[in-house]
Amino acid sequence: MIAFLNSFFSYLLLFVVMAAIAGTGIFVGITMRKKKNLSEETKTVDEAQ
Repeated sequence: MIAFLNSFFSYLLLFVVMAAIAGTGIFVGITMRKKKNLSEETKTVDEAQ
């Protein structure tokens, strides 16, 4: 039983770490895309004038 719990918590910790890395990547990707969209929008407005 102890071996099972040890293995379970080991995989649970691994899952939490991987989810945190994925969440950070998604957050950074969305932030960078929003910046790029804003930059492209500004560039388009400048070209239109």
